[in-house]
Amino acid sequence: MLLKNRINFFIYILMIVIVISACNFSDNNDGNNSNAGQDNLSRLERIIKRDTLIAITDYNSTSYFIYRGTPMGFQYERAKELANHLGVKLKVITENNIDTAIHKLNQGKGDLIAMDLTINFSRREQVDFINPHYQTRQMLIQRKPEGWRNMSTYDEVEKHLIRSPIQLLGKTVHVQKNSAYVSRLKNLMEEMGDSIHIVQARQATEQLIKMVANGEINYTVADEHIAKVNQRYYQDIDTRTALSFPQNVAWAVKQGNDTLERAINDWQKSFKGSYYANVLHNKYFKNPRSKRIFHSAYYSLNNLRLSQYDEIIKKEAKELGWDWRLLASMIYQESQFSENAHSWAGAYGIMQMMPQTMRRFNIDSSSSIKEQINAGIKYIKWLDKQFKNKIKDPEERKKFILASYNVGLAHVKDAMRLAKKYGKDPSKWNDNVAYYLRRKSKPEFYRDSVVHYGYARGEEPFQYVNKIYERYQHYQNILD
Repeated sequence: MLLKNRINFFIYILMIVIVISACNFSDNNDGNNSNAGQDNLSRLERIIKRDTLIAITDYNSTSYFIYRGTPMGFQYERAKELANHLGVKLKVITENNIDTAIHKLNQGKGDLIAMDLTINFSRREQVDFINPHYQTRQMLIQRKPEGWRNMSTYDEVEKHLIRSPIQLLGKTVHVQKNSAYVSRLKNLMEEMGDSIHIVQARQATEQLIKMVANGEINYTVADEHIAKVNQRYYQDIDTRTALSFPQNVAWAVKQGNDTLERAINDWQKSFKGSYYANVLHNKYFKNPRSKRIFHSAYYSLNNLRLSQYDEIIKKEAKELGWDWRLLASMIYQESQFSENAHSWAGAYGIMQMMPQTMRRFNIDSSSSIKEQINAGIKYIKWLDKQFKNKIKDPEERKKFILASYNVGLAHVKDAMRLAKKYGKDPSKWNDNVAYYLRRKSKPEFYRDSVVHYGYARGEEPFQYVNKIYERYQHYQNILD
């Protein structure tokens, strides 16, 4: 009898261990089981360890876009604030299909979905939601009647417009596939006992709004804040008919991801009522300048251009053997594409070359943009030759070239010697040469016997390289 009780007790303990292990696995598994060394880390710890938060967001006029070479967007800037709060970098993945975004999240390809997701039962079965950041209503987007500006009274315009959901019966409404708008329209049909013809379109909501404005389709549905923003861009649409009560919208994380969910909720609690949160909301949803941005030739949703010099940059990048978007990101970092830019140190022009370097490559302040960029390319080629024998990987070598362009070749070579002396790889940038370049501002390093050129503000070239590659990632996302 005693033996039997002991066996039962051990079986009970074993079951508890299995249950606890399963719970831990649920929080730690992110769809990538190859990271065996990280199995005991929570997802928040993994983000901190990899030094990067991966956010999945949609590409549209409010969430994420590029204007004059600068990544912008309400969701992008909020996610960047969260990443700063966590002390990590931000990587953005663009995905306008909500189902695909959820699939990517659950496959471990992203840490959170930074979109305005309407909270409903079907989505709760797939993801965990962060606390709602605001509420919105679903609004009908319809076109105002032809010649509405010349109509004598407001009532004359109104009689052509749908002002009650019941007036949609028998009408055809195009909405983004698998969006919350589909389920809302189905609920309306159930409530009203008749049919609305729902077309689930592959286009994103803002594309459908544009199609309504152009007369290609008659109706679509959008969240209220999106509807109001697009009302500024398209004067011929009406966005005032509500199809739902206020609904909560929120970001989402993978189910069972308690550590990350709690961290985001804690951050959001303090961020939500902050001055910057209000500035951000007004910037994207109340800013009168947004109409000017929308019609700009350098707004990525209109035209995949960064600057008026794109063709020159593409031609020179091809000559150099670089992706033109990386070269463009470097030029933006130098001058924001300004041909007359001056720095406090005396650098001039779109490539921000120092006077002695300009003389070396036969240019001056009267040189054309093409000549300035060409001189910059010659200098980059020269830097490439200085590293070619020591750094075989061309992608790795680009980081050394960029750092040298910023701080000078001599200081980068000092950092390479320091890396070699202290057992790091002098042909690797991250956590190796970059580490010692950052420390060239400290006496114990710039006075080291292997250092030939003394003190340097090493943090500047380190951040310079990081910012160029961060912007390059955004250019790759959008200018593909």
